Amino acid sequence: MKRRDWFRVAAGGALAAVARGQEALPEHPRDLVFPKLVYDPPDPAAHRHELDAGAVAYLVEDHQLPLVTVSVTLRAGSYQLPPESAGLASFTGSQMRSGGAGARSARDFDEEAAFLATNLGSSMGSTSAQASVNCLAQNLDASLGMFFDMLKAPGFDAERLEIARSRALQGLARRNDRLDGILGREFSRLLRGRHFTTVQTTQASIQAISRESMQQFHKRSFDPARMFFSVSGDFDTQDMIRRLNEALAEGWPSAQDDPGGIPAPSHEPVPGVFVVDKSSRDVNQSHVRLGHIGIQRDHPDAFKVRIMNSVLGGGGFTSRIMTRVRSDEGLAYSAYSRYQPGTYYPGTFSAGFQSRNATCAQAAAILIEEIRRMQEGKVTPQELDTAKNYQVEIFPRFFATAGQIAGTFASDEFTGRPKDYWKTYRERIGDVSADDVLDAAQTHLHPDKLVILVVGARDAVLAGNPDRPEFRFESLAGDPGIRAIPLPDPVTMEYPEA
Repeated sequence: MKRRDWFRVAAGGALAAVARGQEALPEHPRDLVFPKLVYDPPDPAAHRHELDAGAVAYLVEDHQLPLVTVSVTLRAGSYQLPPESAGLASFTGSQMRSGGAGARSARDFDEEAAFLATNLGSSMGSTSAQASVNCLAQNLDASLGMFFDMLKAPGFDAERLEIARSRALQGLARRNDRLDGILGREFSRLLRGRHFTTVQTTQASIQAISRESMQQFHKRSFDPARMFFSVSGDFDTQDMIRRLNEALAEGWPSAQDDPGGIPAPSHEPVPGVFVVDKSSRDVNQSHVRLGHIGIQRDHPDAFKVRIMNSVLGGGGFTSRIMTRVRSDEGLAYSAYSRYQPGTYYPGTFSAGFQSRNATCAQAAAILIEEIRRMQEGKVTPQELDTAKNYQVEIFPRFFATAGQIAGTFASDEFTGRPKDYWKTYRERIGDVSADDVLDAAQTHLHPDKLVILVVGARDAVLAGNPDRPEFRFESLAGDPGIRAIPLPDPVTMEYPEA
């Protein structure tokens, strides 16, 4: 039952009991007593099926609407490619859909999809490739035929490739225009160094992409045995299994490479204050982000860290950082912290905001102060309850629809999440204590190892607020001082000397 539906039922039951005279009418709505929310997650084993080709499929029937959605994920991505091939993975993923498939030209493929009212999509990122089809149940045969043609035999139309290439090349020149884009790119470089996650496309790498290179990368990547399907909608499970088995039985490229493991970064971040100067008359605010390397998803303290970060800055308006920076000081519209455990290697902790140039140093000092305060004393019972209740109450959202159920379980198996993760989720959240939160902060927050990045009007930011001269980035930089990061050439991504 969805949470809003439970609330209507519970409220209706409470008011009905009052109407029947079984309970006294409360003086205020806050005095209404609701039954405890009880929700048990679905069992993944009930929806899991192994297909003949070695693929795994999670199937969840839903007959409310005559629609069917089929999605597939497999291990492939830019992590398999050298830096000079940057862009090949994303082009291959997008052009599988755009460039026609099987016996259909790109134009015919588009027209048939439109005639069937079928949506098809494909993409490829750094560590995975995805494709999906959403169609009317009555058009399932034709739509699945198009879907598997797209997966097995993409046409990679030459004209569509040139259109995509032209758009990508035009976009290169604008890479240094947006402050938030610069912030994300340079912060990742500071934390990860030279890694497949930080490699950028260049004019040369985009020009090197050809129809043949996409065909070769597709051939080495799309192996049915490595596929994870999620299927939801108006279908019969046994019939869908038959359809999937037939589609995966033949016609696939024969030469398949072992995708290999995901390489972890070897870079050791250097703490300090770094500034990217992006000055103009229009830039009266600057972006600031600070952080360090975090933990991996399967770390024993993962749930403690989640609650800790919710109190610190991940809990929106109830978090300490938002309260201090926005509500108390009025320095930024939004301020946050994120502790994102990594799936294949340790993730990152980060906190940030956007503020007026003169007040950036003050806001940054507040963030660091709140990080240290998390390590100096226990959170209050109210803070702990708010953080834990939020994590428990959002839990049913992962399974609100048939598509979410199938997608969640397929994603979990693809990334190797423990099978009992959701079954024990609320128990592990409930077990987190104030002592656990303090221990997590003292163990997994490192205020002395922070990489602090400022992107904006350098001179105005470093000048600070004359009314609050005690807040300056120089005092946060320490002995190395403030280090400049020059903007690279947006087309070649070559950096001049700082």
